[in-house]
Amino acid sequence: MTSGDPAQPRRVDRAGIVIAALLALLAVVLVWDARGLQSAAMYGMGPEAMPVVVASGLALLAIGNFIDALRGNLPARESTDPVPVLLILVGLALLIAIIGFGGGFILATSALFVTTSAAFGRRAVLVDSVIALVMSTLIYLAFDRLLTLSLPAGPLERLL
Repeated sequence: MTSGDPAQPRRVDRAGIVIAALLALLAVVLVWDARGLQSAAMYGMGPEAMPVVVASGLALLAIGNFIDALRGNLPARESTDPVPVLLILVGLALLIAIIGFGGGFILATSALFVTTSAAFGRRAVLVDSVIALVMSTLIYLAFDRLLTLSLPAGPLERLL
């Protein structure tokens, strides 16, 4: 027994196919780029392993999205509000600018965190800034001290 109206066949979702193609392209770029990373690991996995893991996930998402797009199973799209998208883009621009001008990882990712939380409707900027600084510092310390990977250093990182 099939559900739905048989008089209206399901249509191929073209936007879903485009999204699947972009996900697959991103997966290919990640794998291609990861091949160029130099591994200094004496044993186990080096830094080139994680982009391949992420690319594998993107490839699975691309395949699933492609199948659902062909079947017409993707949900209807909601209307979009450009303000959250712009806030996240501003956060990404701040991340790039702060790192580019030597502000360091902690301040850059804190700016991205605060703008992203605002994009999701949260208006507690001061609280979000404190949360962002604490989380960014913990992440920096984990990468710097535990994993011995260097992240962009700025004035706050030099204090640690």
